Amino acid sequence: MGITKSEIFTSDQNEIATFAKVFGHPARVAILQHLFKINACVCGDLVSVIGLAQPTISQHLKELKNLGLIKGTIEGTSVCYCIDKDNWLKMKSIMQTFLDQDYAESTTCC
Repeated sequence: MGITKSEIFTSDQNEIATFAKVFGHPARVAILQHLFKINACVCGDLVSVIGLAQPTISQHLKELKNLGLIKGTIEGTSVCYCIDKDNWLKMKSIMQTFLDQDYAESTTCC
């Protein structure tokens, strides 16, 4: 299909698509759910919790961190991750606005 022409879409449309992409893999959803469940930083025990290899977990953490949904700190040889609350709330607001759209009752389709 070629390169996506993201410049022809609004910044909101591009941001929503990026959020949807990051939620498009169950491992990333599981990582986020685990971080919320423990309500603390996690330092290296995700392999046993999620059940994937360390390199795979690291790749998913990188995606989540690049989007800003998690943040990490380096403590010696381990990296600790937690939810970035400010960015999470921003993402929730953007997605909630999108998901709250509805069609008029009088609208007919096909």
